[in-house]
Amino acid sequence: MTRETFPREPAGATPTSRSAFDERFSDIANRLVIGIARHWLALFNTAWGLYILLPLLAPIFMQLGLTTPARLIYGVYSFLCHQLPDHSYFLFGTLGAPHLHELEATGMPAGLDLFSQRRFVGNELAGFKVALCQRDLAIYGSVLAAGLVFALVRGRLRPPSIKLYLLLLVPMAVDGITQMFGLRESDWFLRSLTGGLFGAASVWLAYPYVEDAMRDVIAVEERRRDSPPPHQP
Repeated sequence: MTRETFPREPAGATPTSRSAFDERFSDIANRLVIGIARHWLALFNTAWGLYILLPLLAPIFMQLGLTTPARLIYGVYSFLCHQLPDHSYFLFGTLGAPHLHELEATGMPAGLDLFSQRRFVGNELAGFKVALCQRDLAIYGSVLAAGLVFALVRGRLRPPSIKLYLLLLVPMAVDGITQMFGLRESDWFLRSLTGGLFGAASVWLAYPYVEDAMRDVIAVEERRRDSPPPHQP
């Protein structure tokens, strides 16, 4: 016959001490979940604020000569946005929302392909580009702005119907698709307007559902916290 083996109890551990530890750990986890559920909107708004702030810091760093952190920001956000210079805002120069020929007139080499163009971050004459394109900056900026407004109306705002939400997306879809296929060229105003509409509409749709879900989480966790511990034999 083989001898069965069982895991050894930790030295000094007793059922009472294990139970106290489990209760303490459960209490900490419970408080953490409730805290996140109660402050989810502040966490979301803070995250979106940081997401927008860093691309705006990139041209500021370039202007100050801090090229290493600026290049790091451009590099990270290049995975999140195309960063084409003629679709981006420029700071600290003569160009604010430049066209391609204006960029070439102020120092960007002519005839570059799109992958080479997106690596152009600017110069002292043109200024330095924000690390998010105009449309993306409008989208995430409106998400932050709508999130701040939602803080004033949370609990009272109901989400739009899916049909209305899709209708609010049409302007950005038309603007983006017609530009992509060369039917027309958009500009900074339309990119910003349609992107901002998309971001605000998405918050309007999603945040009321998140608010309801977080209230359910709080109710469940508070019941669990207030319920008596199970009987220990």
